[in-house]
Amino acid sequence: MLSHIERHRSERSGWLRAAVLGADDGLVSTAALLVGLVASGASRNAILTAGVAALTAGAMAMAIGEYVSVSAQADTEKADRRREELELAANPEVELEELTAIYRERGLPADLAVEVATALQANDPLGAHLRDELGQTAAGAARPIQAGAASAASFACGAAVPLLTAAVSSAAFRTSAIAVITLVAMCALGAVGAGLGGAPRTRGALRVGVGGALALAVTYGVGSLFGAAT
Repeated sequence: MLSHIERHRSERSGWLRAAVLGADDGLVSTAALLVGLVASGASRNAILTAGVAALTAGAMAMAIGEYVSVSAQADTEKADRRREELELAANPEVELEELTAIYRERGLPADLAVEVATALQANDPLGAHLRDELGQTAAGAARPIQAGAASAASFACGAAVPLLTAAVSSAAFRTSAIAVITLVAMCALGAVGAGLGGAPRTRGALRVGVGGALALAVTYGVGSLFGAAT
């Protein structure tokens, strides 16, 4: 009996992608909105009201968007699964030849490829074809509810960072406080996301931080422009 259990990072891909995207979007979009409002001269109440609205609307939008997009992926997987079921029922010999050809292309000798394909198709024909022909596995299966929930929750958490910063900071330092706290949080998010995915943490932090700084600078400039025009 095997006692060694391996856990691969690809098993996290479904929720990790949605969570990192949601948190990053929550941080950037909310912080950029708040910085733009501060630059325009909006009142504290107006800034906080807009921030709460952005958090709520953004979390709902992320949940719905992720659910719809991942549901489309799940529908495609189900359609492919049904097609394989029909093909296996109608032409099992042809499907066996197809599976054999796949293993031969991967380097197995002809006789061994036939033996492996025959054994796998006899044991779990649908599973063998979904995995080796279509690349579908249980770990990588589309999970719409999980993706939507992870995206909404992470967006709300990300958006809460600049919103709380705006609520507790003084008017004189509100812009700098939001910018600094948001960029620190974004760099930390980039590092954590990269670490969970097995990538270099520094590179992950930099690519998120640079993008966030650019977004904040642009919206601050727009806010200043429109604030001066009113």
